[in-house]
Amino acid sequence: MLAPLIAIVGCDGSGKSTLATDMAGVLGRDRPVRLAYLGLGSGAIGARIKRWPLIGVAAEAALAKRGTKARTKGEKIPGLATAIVIYGFSLLRRRRFRRVLALRQRGVTVITDRYPQIEVPGFYDGPGLSAARAGSSLVAWLAARELAMYQWMASYRPTLVLRLDIDAETAHARKPDHEIGLLRQKVAVTPSLRFGGAPIVDLDSRAPYEEMRRRALAGILPVLDRVA
Repeated sequence: MLAPLIAIVGCDGSGKSTLATDMAGVLGRDRPVRLAYLGLGSGAIGARIKRWPLIGVAAEAALAKRGTKARTKGEKIPGLATAIVIYGFSLLRRRRFRRVLALRQRGVTVITDRYPQIEVPGFYDGPGLSAARAGSSLVAWLAARELAMYQWMASYRPTLVLRLDIDAETAHARKPDHEIGLLRQKVAVTPSLRFGGAPIVDLDSRAPYEEMRRRALAGILPVLDRVA
């Protein structure tokens, strides 16, 4: 039997990382707990590219444009190179997910910042090659393999999901480097994500942090007591 997994999900700027770190620290006083990041980390890579001398800003903008096309329904994935990069990021996510499974198999409770899903392709931790259409048979092959990868990850239903709700304007005020249009998409999609029917506790991340923290613990502790 796998140890519990608490997934913390929500739009960028909703406070996932802060709450995940906090919950791992609190729960770790009474049981073995590990914190795991299941995002792609593409934002951090983009920020590093921007710092390249002379070409950094232009290179990052070009890559971002290609990524936007790849995750937009009705568009065409812009070439094999873009598909390979997106597929590579998904392989990295699968590697992190396997580490999470190994921890759970050893009896370690895991708190995750983000969680893979298959309900909404293209963004929000969904398969990156399943929204836009493939322009070649090789890209289509990569997309099929990536989708199978996400279906496998999503088949492991979290023990509990903490879903952080926020509006796009507040999220953008906290994350001004993020595109407001994408934040609006994520805010709109957030309530629809079900994570395989896992129990979900909705938290308003615009509320004072101590209130959100209290409600998070009130949702987590009974679940952990039941599976102890």
